[in-house]
Amino acid sequence: MNTAGHSPATPRRGLELTPFRGLRYDPDRVGSLAAVTSPPYDVVVRPDGLHHLESADPHNIVRLILPQAGTPSARNEQAADTLRRWLSEGILTTDPEPGLYVYEQSDGGGMLQRGLIGALRVSDPAEGVVLPHEDVMPHVVADRAALMRATCANLEPLLLTYRGNGSTAAATVAIERAAEQPPLLSTTTEDGYHHRLWAITDPAVLAGVQEDLAQHQALIADGHHRWATYRRLRAEHPSPSAWDYGLVLLVDTVRYPLRVRAIHRLLHGLPVADALSALEGSFRVRRLETPLAEALPALADAACAGNAFLLAGDGAFHLVDRPDPELLARTVPAEHPAAWRTLDATVLHATLLDHVWGIPEDSPAHIAYIHDAVATVEKAERDGGTAVLMHPVREEVVRDLARQGVTMPRKSTSFGPKPASGLVLRALGL
Repeated sequence: MNTAGHSPATPRRGLELTPFRGLRYDPDRVGSLAAVTSPPYDVVVRPDGLHHLESADPHNIVRLILPQAGTPSARNEQAADTLRRWLSEGILTTDPEPGLYVYEQSDGGGMLQRGLIGALRVSDPAEGVVLPHEDVMPHVVADRAALMRATCANLEPLLLTYRGNGSTAAATVAIERAAEQPPLLSTTTEDGYHHRLWAITDPAVLAGVQEDLAQHQALIADGHHRWATYRRLRAEHPSPSAWDYGLVLLVDTVRYPLRVRAIHRLLHGLPVADALSALEGSFRVRRLETPLAEALPALADAACAGNAFLLAGDGAFHLVDRPDPELLARTVPAEHPAAWRTLDATVLHATLLDHVWGIPEDSPAHIAYIHDAVATVEKAERDGGTAVLMHPVREEVVRDLARQGVTMPRKSTSFGPKPASGLVLRALGL
């Protein structure tokens, strides 16, 4: 790892994105690059999506990011053994020289996103360099940390955004020039997204990119738990070390705006009828005899006027809105800014989950967080639980709260498109 340029006593400034020797699949040793990729670990819908990915190719990255075994320690051991075997067999190979990677995603319908994958210096929130906007669940951080310790690798990049300085900025110029060259890899995944990757290795270009990025701060768009994991692992290892850095994709949202979507909840063991009866007198509830494609716009309309949710799982959709102001005053913590107190996620967690339904938000046995609305509804109907569909928060609200140092309730937002896992990894020993 290149850590030159700073001593521990040297003041830091802005983002410090460093080159690394990427670990990538040898396309001649796998069925196809598309078949070995996966969505990020927390987007995979288990068990259906997991089984699908495992069967797509025996070397699918999901075998590293979501290993399957009887105990947590056995899972992590299995991932480490798998990674070592793939390295020894040449399934994964290390690029010959360190670089930053330009990563492009497009969907054929006008969506184009480009950003830089590199090893970012890990910093604490107090430094104001990388801004979190959501709380994390300690057990998830512990799980990711154990996996990274076992594999000694960053297996997938998290997604950060920053506000760039325009088309003439060094990072922008480097990205666009790289995209004019033949890519290191090009593949189309089954979701229709096209992925391309290039490496920037020229020392002069890298220096210009790093100088440009050093002027900026970043917002965590996706990967709060992995960033918290990076911070935990950095604290465990004497500095300087490779653990001072973590794998990220950095996107300039002035040039490439992200899409912000909601993350939905699946409440295990709570039938819809019970969920609705507990709301009597405290929320307005309307049954919608419409399909999901029409129910979601109704949720969006209601969310413009105040807090609103869509409950499902019994074959219908139930629009829940207009919470009792007195109930909110009793249940929502008053010490936070108004923008935080009025978030749908705040009301869901503080009022509905905690007060009305009595569901612990950090217990996988009681609640699951799912990015896809259709999958959430289908699982609720199959399992007899309740799907709580959310309306997304605007990016400017997220960024404003983050700059105030205010964290949103966990799993409040889903920024995208997210980087595919499996295109480039970082082994900390290289």
